[in-house]
Amino acid sequence: MTTSQLKMSQIVGGGYDDFWNCKKRYRVLKGGKGSKKSATTALNFIFRLMREKDSNLLVVRQVMNTHRDSTFAQLKWAQERLGVADLWNNTVSPMEMVYKPTGQKILFRGFDDVLKLASTTVPKGYLNFVWIEEAFEISDESDFDKLDLSVPRGKVPPPLYKQTTLTFNPWSDGHWLKKRFFDVKADNVAVFSTNYLINEFLDSTDRLVFERMKETNPRKYQVAGLGNWGISEGLVFENWNVGRVEINDCDEYKWKNFFGLDYGYTNDPTAFIAFKANPIDKQIYIFAEFYKKKMLNCDIAEEIKNMGFAKERIRADCAEPKSNDDLRRLGIGRIVPSVKGRDSILNGISAINEYKITVCPDCVNTIRELSSYAYDDRRNDRGQRLPKDTDNHLCDALRYAFEDVKFFRPKTAHYEKPETAGNISGADFNGGWNL
Repeated sequence: MTTSQLKMSQIVGGGYDDFWNCKKRYRVLKGGKGSKKSATTALNFIFRLMREKDSNLLVVRQVMNTHRDSTFAQLKWAQERLGVADLWNNTVSPMEMVYKPTGQKILFRGFDDVLKLASTTVPKGYLNFVWIEEAFEISDESDFDKLDLSVPRGKVPPPLYKQTTLTFNPWSDGHWLKKRFFDVKADNVAVFSTNYLINEFLDSTDRLVFERMKETNPRKYQVAGLGNWGISEGLVFENWNVGRVEINDCDEYKWKNFFGLDYGYTNDPTAFIAFKANPIDKQIYIFAEFYKKKMLNCDIAEEIKNMGFAKERIRADCAEPKSNDDLRRLGIGRIVPSVKGRDSILNGISAINEYKITVCPDCVNTIRELSSYAYDDRRNDRGQRLPKDTDNHLCDALRYAFEDVKFFRPKTAHYEKPETAGNISGADFNGGWNL
């Protein structure tokens, strides 16, 4: 090996040779957390763009505003790691990276605007590389198809080539990614699976996290640890899917918004959830969330205000009355404590399971929790299985807020034909609608 090759191997580490050198049309990588899949992909793209003149990269996530703290930060880290940061100009408005010697670009987009995404172009060279990070967030395969038919587009001259790279945690074996790329072999597709065991840059404390996960949450360990496909058997909530719900004007009366909050700080995140419930058709639509560690009460209040929910009734964990009082003082005036007691968890889960749940693709943390929230081997004194008390913060917030759903009685809308067709004035006749 040359000195430069030796240096590259020390920078990147091992376990990714085939992935690094792959030139097939689709390069699909599933892996657990800590498997260095995103770090290696970022290093690979910075290296490729600098080596392959006229190539450009489009980086895509489900939601545009998640790039800054993920892919954008990861690619900046890769520039530093490779010692080439001074050759790149990185800006957040617009969010892009430019390789100074040639003008090659890295662009960032979100699937939350698919049509705009499909029209992305570059002024110089060819937009021949696409990286879809956290591809599991893309719930609708047709959204991927729209991008795939548009970018990368056209012919590219050799030695350039077109390639779409997808990286993700495989939370459910029911996802379209498995059926499309892993279940059927195709000449233009290369699939890879990795996990934390090949990451030589982890220290003993990092590995201890996974060993503890292996003992306390084997289901999560299979996915987040080993990078295996998650399975649905034994999940607490099985009747759910990822998508968007369009509510017709005539059905608006059936729906109402509900909000839940579960506190955390150092080890556990603070979890806030917003959903619509329709008790007539037994449907739930989860449309907003936040999920973050080390949030002070003032931070929580500010986040709720920024989301526009400061005046809403919010069910929060009753175990923290001081925090509830703080939020009221900070302008979140309709905080009410959750209802707890004997069997409140199982009763809440049972009530929610009567509904079909749809989760907005933007709510990525809710999707992760629903994909891994499973029953334990423990049982209560009546022999009922209990759910694991791990990675269930948004699920707890959902359960708190669902307490208010049972008090929601939508007013039915129906048409009653007048019994007589006599002379009825406009003041006496409202068109026959009783609301």
